[in-house]
Amino acid sequence: MATAEEVKEQINAQTAAIAALKKANAPKDQIQAEVKKLLDLKAQYKTFASNNGNNQKAATGSKKNFTLKTPKGTKDYNDKEMAVREKIFTTIKTIFKRHGAVTIDTPVFELKEILMGKYGEDSKLIYDLQDQGGELCSLRYDLTVPFARFVAMNGSKYQNIKRYNIAKVYRRDQPSVARGRMREFVQCDFDIAGVYEPMVPDAEIVRIMKETLTALEIGDFTIKINHRKILDGMFEFCGVPKDKFRTISSAVDKLDKAPWEEVRKEMIELKGLPAEVADKIGTFVVCKGGREMCDFLEEKLGSNATAMEGINDMKLLMTYLEAFDVLDKISFDLSLARGLDYYTGVIYEAVANVPPESGKKKKSEDEGNVGSVSGGGRYDNLVGMFSGSRTVPCVGFSIGVERIFSILLRKMKLEEVKSNEVQVYVCSVGKGLLTEKMKICKELWDNEIKAEFMYKADPKLDKQFQVCEREKIPYAIIIGNEEIEKQVVKIKDQTNKESGNGEVVPRSEYIQYIKNLLNQN
Repeated sequence: MATAEEVKEQINAQTAAIAALKKANAPKDQIQAEVKKLLDLKAQYKTFASNNGNNQKAATGSKKNFTLKTPKGTKDYNDKEMAVREKIFTTIKTIFKRHGAVTIDTPVFELKEILMGKYGEDSKLIYDLQDQGGELCSLRYDLTVPFARFVAMNGSKYQNIKRYNIAKVYRRDQPSVARGRMREFVQCDFDIAGVYEPMVPDAEIVRIMKETLTALEIGDFTIKINHRKILDGMFEFCGVPKDKFRTISSAVDKLDKAPWEEVRKEMIELKGLPAEVADKIGTFVVCKGGREMCDFLEEKLGSNATAMEGINDMKLLMTYLEAFDVLDKISFDLSLARGLDYYTGVIYEAVANVPPESGKKKKSEDEGNVGSVSGGGRYDNLVGMFSGSRTVPCVGFSIGVERIFSILLRKMKLEEVKSNEVQVYVCSVGKGLLTEKMKICKELWDNEIKAEFMYKADPKLDKQFQVCEREKIPYAIIIGNEEIEKQVVKIKDQTNKESGNGEVVPRSEYIQYIKNLLNQN
């Protein structure tokens, strides 16, 4: 049986479907049938609300009962998972900085009017907040629109900027943990704003995308590229009315998730497109390849001025991508549309397909198909939507960390991940040595060596060694009354079972000895 939250999601989806039918001038009886479904869902949700009220009354004066869980589409990450995620963030930041980017930060929520009208049909996925102090606000859907607002507000200072931002965004989407699709997730954005030679920033963006995904070791991936002007020229050539370009583009964008037959049906029955026009689009969107696609498109769409602008851009882009050694990862794919309204030029999307583990059957259709792991494009008019007449051309891309994370988890044993960075564990043999361990740790910390000790007065040595093994700490410093008297320490390699009782090192030399060991690894 569906939960109250699931019924509420169904109500929202049904409301959106009815709006789409009305916009497409669907038959009245079809709309009425969908309205009846909506009313039934609302009645079901009202029952939940009534039962909840009765439960609250029954619980009055007793201990409050609640479900201990995270909200749908969110999750906690334990220490080992966070170690993997921190490595992802560090890898991404290193590459972003290599290409000269600076970082900025923007609020987690924006004025609602800033976000609305920028995401096409996906605007329904925006989380709205309750009115606070007279301002209607929403949680940010992505990091691109807030960046454009930032550039518009600070245009005199940031007419040219390479920026990266790593932060959480929020979408009221239907979550799928297996595919790494969440309602709260981290995006890593890299954008270039300013006026430059055509296609030069676009080419570097694709190069950065390749560098990043390669460094993250996600396995094989393909970067699909297309151009919004080629799509618009193709739609015009096929007979799509201009006022339906964006809505048909949103339908095409679903081809990575649904077969052509379903997308064709949506175009005809929901978007009101004649069948022969949809079929003509179908002959194009199956086409993909390399730079030879430019010649193919010029032959097919050469008479269309809009398409030719995009084709000429793509010819130049291919030349630069060859110089950047990226062509081996490129697929010029006419099914790529990117549903967001603000894209104006080149668009791209990186896709990884991770097969299920050898010998195991798929538990679901989602398994092994995480979809897009990165995407972006050129958006030359977005800043102008906020600043009026002054426009600042921009191009950028975003990496979805949750999907990268889900891929990497399948390739590793999480229990083998070292979640801390401790290099040395200070151990004692005998009684009354707690303060001596503290002194040694203090000396290690003063020399920027990561160290720990057990918070117990007289622990057994085997218990301390168990900590080293569990936490994967490579070296142990061992002291006893004899070592203190002789002013020495024993240093034992915990990764080598043949290391015996350890090396005896004078107390005055042990810091340098440890540093030498750490530098060797």
